[in-house]
Amino acid sequence: MDTAPSSTIPTPAAPAGAKDRTRLWAGLSAALFPGVFAGAVLLLLSSVRVSGCVTYGVECTRGLPGWLLLWSAGAAVVAFAVVLAAPRLRVRQWALAVQLLAECTAILVVLSYYPDPA
Repeated sequence: MDTAPSSTIPTPAAPAGAKDRTRLWAGLSAALFPGVFAGAVLLLLSSVRVSGCVTYGVECTRGLPGWLLLWSAGAAVVAFAVVLAAPRLRVRQWALAVQLLAECTAILVVLSYYPDPA
């Protein structure tokens, strides 16, 4: 019986039958983001107060700063690239979480301009 000591112990990468769907979810989220963004803008413009602000410049209110929209959209793009390129599952999972958070932040910035329902 040959019992040579092994310097490395092999570990399984993932449980048997488990599928990594981080790239699928990242792609789906990136593909749906422009439509959700456009829907939020249309919802915003359907308001009397916001459309009056755009058309006549009256009753304009400020929401969250515009730079937050640019930074969150940029972070979503970078995180999407990391999800596609990263070889390790844990990195892809974290990048997917950052991508979803950044996309939600961008939508929140748009919806922050939504006026009071009164």
